[in-house]
Amino acid sequence: GEALFLTCHTEKGKLLVLRLHSQTGQIEWTRQIGVGEGVFGGRPQRGIQVFHRWHNMASPSPVVTENRVVVQFGTGDMAALDFAGNILWQRNLQQDHGPFTIWWGFASSSVLNADRVITCCMQDSLADRREKPVGSYVVAHDLETGREVWKTARTTQADAEQCDAYTTPLLLDLNGRRQLVIMGANQLDGYDPATGKQLWFLPGLTGGRTVPSPTADGGLLYAVRGLRGALICVQADGQGQLSADRIVWQHRQNTPDTCCPIVYQGLLFTVSDEGIAQCLDAKTGKLQWRKRIKGPFKASPVAAEGRVYFVSTTGVCTVLAAARELRELAVNPLDDQLIASPALSAGTLFLRGRKGLYAIAAGDSSVSPDR
Repeated sequence: GEALFLTCHTEKGKLLVLRLHSQTGQIEWTRQIGVGEGVFGGRPQRGIQVFHRWHNMASPSPVVTENRVVVQFGTGDMAALDFAGNILWQRNLQQDHGPFTIWWGFASSSVLNADRVITCCMQDSLADRREKPVGSYVVAHDLETGREVWKTARTTQADAEQCDAYTTPLLLDLNGRRQLVIMGANQLDGYDPATGKQLWFLPGLTGGRTVPSPTADGGLLYAVRGLRGALICVQADGQGQLSADRIVWQHRQNTPDTCCPIVYQGLLFTVSDEGIAQCLDAKTGKLQWRKRIKGPFKASPVAAEGRVYFVSTTGVCTVLAAARELRELAVNPLDDQLIASPALSAGTLFLRGRKGLYAIAAGDSSVSPDR
């Protein structure tokens, strides 16, 4: 409806969830979930989270269903609230499963499947330093009570920082089977979201720590192999370990380090952190066009009504036609730093900046510019 949710990490360390009215921007309520204590800035220290300068404790996005919002923070704090702001339950992943060892700070968002909240933690195993390695895992909690329903260890062949991933799981139906797909730690794999059982896995996708989340279309999965590695198209699904011949195509040039790829109307769009936008044929991987646009970028592109929106950290939104022919439709500046990916709802584009939250709709001049 008209409920819009944000989380934030204040300068005093408060971890907050806010409900705003999507049409007016008015804050309807604020609730504190925890306190964000951690190490910010500086060089990584293995075994201790050092939060990167591009994010903080509130990087994970809220996820909603009817009258329920689930929020998560870099501290491991999780909470479910109703739309009136009543906290239904709270948990902390670090208290339940041990301290995070991810190098640059936990940032993965949860997903909802029916009445389950599913979260993935992919972190440095420290296997070269400890007799008992630190485990990565996927865990599901009951939406109404917070009770742990299942937990599955996510084992891979990665080591050190290559174990780390900041991706969000992808829920989809493949060949009539509901699946949870995860990319990270040099591996792409699928799980049964009802039980947590691993269904299949494709190892050997060496590339380093992974930030872009996977996407899917028409039974094909798309993922980036770690640190500016190849963008791959995978014919996944099946049982057990999959062979490398499941990779339908790979594209190696100007791939993103941070921004997720997007598939729209049979085309796949990406933007590198430096500002190289690309359009590929989603089935073949053939390059349709490439263009340098004003960057740099951390936000992922979004698409709607035949357009693709690319939002840079300098506040410039470049709008390109979602077509095989390159057409620039608009370039719109905003006096803010934009790191979060845009959100689309009912014809409105929502932009989360360092200074404020913006709602942009075609032909709407009724909203005060200071909101």
